[in-house]
Amino acid sequence: MKPVAQAVLTPLLRESVAERIEKLAVLDGAAELVQKGVRAVLPSGSAAKDVASGTWLGHPVHPPLTDLVVGSWTSAWILDAFGGKRVAPAADALVGVGIAAALPTAVTGLSDWAELREGPRRVGVVHALGNSTALTLQVLSFLARRRGARARGVGLSMAAMGIAGFSAWLGGHLSFGRGVGVNQTSFEDFPTAWTSVGDESALDGGDPIRRSAGGRGVLLVKHRGTIHALADRCSHRGCSLAEGKVKGGTVTCACHGSTFKLADGSVVTGPATAPQPILEVRVRDGKLEVRARKEE
Repeated sequence: MKPVAQAVLTPLLRESVAERIEKLAVLDGAAELVQKGVRAVLPSGSAAKDVASGTWLGHPVHPPLTDLVVGSWTSAWILDAFGGKRVAPAADALVGVGIAAALPTAVTGLSDWAELREGPRRVGVVHALGNSTALTLQVLSFLARRRGARARGVGLSMAAMGIAGFSAWLGGHLSFGRGVGVNQTSFEDFPTAWTSVGDESALDGGDPIRRSAGGRGVLLVKHRGTIHALADRCSHRGCSLAEGKVKGGTVTCACHGSTFKLADGSVVTGPATAPQPILEVRVRDGKLEVRARKEE
């Protein structure tokens, strides 16, 4: 029997749209100015930044807020399309709920976007412009509904949903295609057997160093006589923690200011939301050895 030919599915939208947006260097000037403004309002290490990043929640807070906005507007669209006059007040209320939720959603999104560079930053600009346009249309829709111009209001909501759908797709590209907001250490598999990573004497200066164990980066540092070993790849955006600063039993990432405890890898300040994996470490015949920490 001849094998059945299978169609090759290609990510057409990603290649024809998202990747082209990533090359739009014309967006960089305005993006840099806006990022500076966002960082001034939400500086790294501040409580406001941690709240907007979702450090307190354990994962980015922007995605669930987008669900509230899009969910409210989608529900309103369904009621407008199929519910008739009886449910019109409910549809109008849902449009209003989505508008109200859009502000904190935008703030948290800007906070996450403020740390992006190059292609992802450009996609984020278009994503934000699309969301702003959709929000403006929904505000106009809400006002039209309140004035009794229901047909106009519904039409504006329909247009807003189309734009919001495309913008949401770009947001998905950033999260799932470019890893924005995901734990960068999720797939860090360290050796389970003791693995040599160099001489203990390399830690005598007190500065953090980076070594490799099984092809994975390891941060090593001796603090107050205790040797600590953590995954070197920052859980926030993947920068090397060995390039950061060790102080008071913590290490602070040089890229975006996330701070982790050396003892257990827990987050002290964001924008990181996931803890840093720690490894077991020992000294044997003057050599440093590490292995993956056994799950308790």
